[in-house]
Amino acid sequence: MSNFPNRVDYLRISLIDRCNFRCQYCMPEGTELDYLLNQELLTTEEILILLQGVFIPLGFRKFRLTGGEPLLRPGVVELVRAIAHLPETEDLALTTNGFRLGKMAQDLYDAGLRRVNISLDSLQAETFDKIIGNRGRSRWQQTWEGIQAAHRVGFDPLKLNVVVIPGVNDREILDLAALSRDRAWHIRFIEFMPIGNDQLFRDRAWIPSEEIRIAIREKWGLESSSILGNGPADVFQIPGAKGTLGFISQMSECFCDRCNRMRLSADGWLRPCLLNETGQIDLKTSLRNGISIEKLRESVRQILILKPEINFKGRDTGTETQTYTRTMSQIGG
Repeated sequence: MSNFPNRVDYLRISLIDRCNFRCQYCMPEGTELDYLLNQELLTTEEILILLQGVFIPLGFRKFRLTGGEPLLRPGVVELVRAIAHLPETEDLALTTNGFRLGKMAQDLYDAGLRRVNISLDSLQAETFDKIIGNRGRSRWQQTWEGIQAAHRVGFDPLKLNVVVIPGVNDREILDLAALSRDRAWHIRFIEFMPIGNDQLFRDRAWIPSEEIRIAIREKWGLESSSILGNGPADVFQIPGAKGTLGFISQMSECFCDRCNRMRLSADGWLRPCLLNETGQIDLKTSLRNGISIEKLRESVRQILILKPEINFKGRDTGTETQTYTRTMSQIGG
């Protein structure tokens, strides 16, 4: 794999397109989503076949389970155990909204999961419930309890993902950043991506990470961190803090040249670039139609060669130049 400009060794695997939240930036309000039927989802066996027969031989060593909400997937603990115990697995993580984590954290940890990212877009229950589209039922407390459970069990690092939404939660940036001061938690501020949702926040779709860094720097100071992650985050630290602050700036600060990942959707589509739908291939249908694992591996190898050209390098407001057929929940984030 050394012939490629950047080693692509990280696969995000969506387990399900359903979610128990309806976050504005992931599932647009009022949009009717056609959820996948169970038979349309990659089975656990198919996921493991693709990992062992296609992705691992091509150099993939880091895996993240996503959704929708992956903890809604039946058998998720068993799948975690199977992937964690593959001898080639160097890193296994899971992204969740945290709502079901309180009851599942210990089982996931015992199965071999060590890293978890939890979405937390607000510390205020009312704002949180507005963002997630709670439909009359507050889910803040159970989500916060899920975060606490993950901390108690021993997940390290424990990362909290914050999508910064103009006029909604941008006033909480300092409060959220402060969570990293007394806890070894990693807070990651993510620029909103209008994928499949180009009407949302149209006047100003996203707040550049540099604006957020300036606000934090003026409050406490900010220095580069020696702790690096597996992804595209630029990592900083408030002086003396136990945790870190990460900034994922896919709209304002292009990082295509260091992208090391691909995405496998819940229904088996491999997507080389989050912001570009070019080059997707349907691995599930090919697998079920009896295409040999060797041919599937070669197809993915060719996509790896083309990936530097597929990566979407254009940056503007992000709302007008691209058309997406799937929302973020359907892609797998």
